[in-house]
Amino acid sequence: MSVEAAVQAAFREEWGRVVATLIRRTGDWDLAEECAQEAFAQALTSWARDGVPDRPGAWLTTVAGNRALDRLRRGARGAELLEQIAHDPLRSPDAADDEQDQEPDVIEDDRLRLMFTCCHPALALEARVALTLRTLAGLSTAEIARAFLVPEPTMAKRLVRAKAKIAAAAIPYRVPPPELLPERTPGVLAVLYLLYNEGYAASSGDALIRAGLCDEAIRLARLLCRLMPDEPEATALLALMLLQHSRRDARVDAAGDLITLEDQDRGRWHRDEIESAERLLSDSGPLAPVGTYRLQAEIAACHVQPQTDWARVRDLYELLAAATRSPVVELNLAVAVAMAGDPDAGLALVNELAQRGELGSYHLLPATRADLLRRRGEREQAAAEYRRALELAPSEAERRFLRRRLAELAA
Repeated sequence: MSVEAAVQAAFREEWGRVVATLIRRTGDWDLAEECAQEAFAQALTSWARDGVPDRPGAWLTTVAGNRALDRLRRGARGAELLEQIAHDPLRSPDAADDEQDQEPDVIEDDRLRLMFTCCHPALALEARVALTLRTLAGLSTAEIARAFLVPEPTMAKRLVRAKAKIAAAAIPYRVPPPELLPERTPGVLAVLYLLYNEGYAASSGDALIRAGLCDEAIRLARLLCRLMPDEPEATALLALMLLQHSRRDARVDAAGDLITLEDQDRGRWHRDEIESAERLLSDSGPLAPVGTYRLQAEIAACHVQPQTDWARVRDLYELLAAATRSPVVELNLAVAVAMAGDPDAGLALVNELAQRGELGSYHLLPATRADLLRRRGEREQAAAEYRRALELAPSEAERRFLRRRLAELAA
């Protein structure tokens, strides 16, 4: 592995740990991010000269911590914070590994604390999610903006305002006591959901799957379930992640190209994760009261059966669309309607969504329309839609898939 590849892998795996540790100790979000960035930049030079360390995360945390200390010594608040750090020095990111066996009320995980800090109810829900994705996952402002379907400058302003509000309100960096957990739950669940989604289908880069982000989202979801064992939506979200993650090895080929669900080798799915998710759903009892994560988990459970029950998937998507009023969910509903035996109705729903304009920059809208037209044998119209999707696709992995579809139509 090249030094550049090693640094990129370390960024995917360690960014959240490094930043969370620095924020905990300094209380300065911008300082934490800047020093973490400097540590990764230094790694490119140092690792090329000295070799990649055995524990990249510990190396990066130490370097970033030293940078932060240097900055603090030169700053007005330096003496105060240096004294604080002297009593509680920067920990290695590996310290979190020992914390996962603790009881729920004494879990001390920097990333979990960071998530709850970002998800304080004083912040708007979208700001909570966006800030956590920036600091915990290291997503760029552009990537987060794409996840929310908003312009990048709009998202940049939201992030600045969220950090300022945390500082002004002196929001504590901690997992709140049990009585305050429910008010933070929606934001935390939304963060974990989008964190996993970025790992499941990366919004940029060459690779479709960022397995490290998926693993981190699942790990944090398990911690959340231990903190809130009676929260059904936390359990449902963990089940959803496990069901989706179980198909990771079959979703791409040897070249890293996307393989659609209907063409996947189901023998490569991880049955242990599927069974674990199904137990979680079974132990949660019946669907009522219906939550959005439970509905999505039930849909995912349909897709890991020997044969997808598209009629049930359609019915579940109808419930989900009514609960969320999300155009993305409506697009998935259109697919389910078509696959359940009514392609004309499915295409009509896609066309209606296109006319509304809410998904004008969303590449999966023309990609879905193209696929439905392809199945109807309307090759020229399908090719035109695939070309539109190709112009909008954010990642190289998805662009490769769309080019392949175009080539198949041309052949």
